[in-house]
Amino acid sequence: MTPGARIAATIELLAEIEDEPRPADQVAAAYTRNRRYIGSKDRRALSEMTFAVLRRRARLDWWLGEAGAEAIDARRRVVAYLLLEQGLDGAGVAALFDGGTYRPAALTSAEEILVAAFAGQSLETAAQPPQVRGEVPEWLLPRLRASLGETCAAELRALTQPAPVDLRVNRLKGSREDARAALAEGGILAAETPLSPLGLRLSGRPALQAAPAFRDGLVEPQDEASQLAALLTGARPGMAVLDLCAGAGGKTLALAAEMAGQGRLLAMDRDAARLERARPRLARAGCAGVELRPGTPADLAADLAAAPPFAAGFDRVLVDAPCSGSGAWRRHPDARWRLGASDLEGYLTAQREILEQAAGL
Repeated sequence: MTPGARIAATIELLAEIEDEPRPADQVAAAYTRNRRYIGSKDRRALSEMTFAVLRRRARLDWWLGEAGAEAIDARRRVVAYLLLEQGLDGAGVAALFDGGTYRPAALTSAEEILVAAFAGQSLETAAQPPQVRGEVPEWLLPRLRASLGETCAAELRALTQPAPVDLRVNRLKGSREDARAALAEGGILAAETPLSPLGLRLSGRPALQAAPAFRDGLVEPQDEASQLAALLTGARPGMAVLDLCAGAGGKTLALAAEMAGQGRLLAMDRDAARLERARPRLARAGCAGVELRPGTPADLAADLAAAPPFAAGFDRVLVDAPCSGSGAWRRHPDARWRLGASDLEGYLTAQREILEQAAGL
């Protein structure tokens, strides 16, 4: 793809993300999957620019508002991004927006006014209000300040940066050094994570699914924080363990490796389709004897006594309850704009209910 074609594809993808209820990464994956002509380098470039714009949305929108944009949409956000963040001048932007084959339509007179207004400006300025510089909804900022205190601004700045790619080493298949060496053979460089004894942090974003270490179940993508959460449960062989809000099974896999196939491990989630995605992951990792059960904590509590072998309850219950997702904004920058005050209150209610139900298990 030419540079202009990449810009056009970025605008199209951003518009789809804006219109879709699904998370941005899922929309992006479907977009490239349905366009097989987009090569690996173009996919990477498209993803990087799309998510760079998403991470700067509040600041870009502020500038567009200050410049009197007639509308704020994907196209104008990309124009602003190229000028304010990438440092292109007006001629450079006009060369990309020239209406050529597969390239964006030529700049309108109104857009040329925006280009002139952004000349010599930087993306961030002291004139922007704190919620704009922090890339958060205005209603949420007081809550974040109350929670984070003096570190709030630094935390919000960190959440605008891309997340690293972390892997968890599967102890059932080998050691961290085994995994690091296997990845290196395929040209994938990895360093030890600072906190998790099972973690490896990749350099860049390589094509992991083609790596033998992944295909053979030696490594599994998992953020370091999630690795630590699973380790802190203290699950051991012979225990009865419940992963109550298992999702697609990331922590279930980690618990299964710690239990080494000895004991009882049950993974539950109310989303049956999502839970089913754990099955091939467990098989690849060599984790046997894990029971997957769709349902809610209330469902489990109601029939537990009649459902051996878990009738006596569990030694450990891991609850990764539904939440705002703010801790994952680095990976899902669009999620901050999908969160509303009523959503947050709903999460708080759900968390209390789940914890009360989990305590009886």
